[in-house]
Amino acid sequence: MKVKDVMHKGASWTNPEAPLADLAERMQKEDIGAIPVGENDRLIGMVTDRDIAVRGLSGRDDPLQLTAREVMSKPIFFCNANEDIEDAVRIMERNKVRRLPVIDENRRMVGMLSLGDVASKAAPSLCSETLRAVSAHHT
Repeated sequence: MKVKDVMHKGASWTNPEAPLADLAERMQKEDIGAIPVGENDRLIGMVTDRDIAVRGLSGRDDPLQLTAREVMSKPIFFCNANEDIEDAVRIMERNKVRRLPVIDENRRMVGMLSLGDVASKAAPSLCSETLRAVSAHHT
């Protein structure tokens, strides 16, 4: 099974100067937990709902003044739409991430792959193994 058969299609990124409040509003509106950050036609980071809560609300700065660049996780990890799902989940496991932007052969972002996507469409054994590996730091 290929990543393109499992991923959410049509994901988009945000500008690194996007205000934190706008990102939170977008996450709520689109019912998503992560937004890739791009600059100069390249992915440079990812803002997750956890990044907003932990880095954005840590008390050191006014959250209404913060931008994506100031709270994003980096480096960003991604996978290719035409690679096998098993290879993509290895990237998730190795880097302990729950979501991966998906790029095509032209290096354009075409979707997102999440643990939920893997759980709903891949073999249960692959999902179980991936979840266990990604969550290993919580044990």
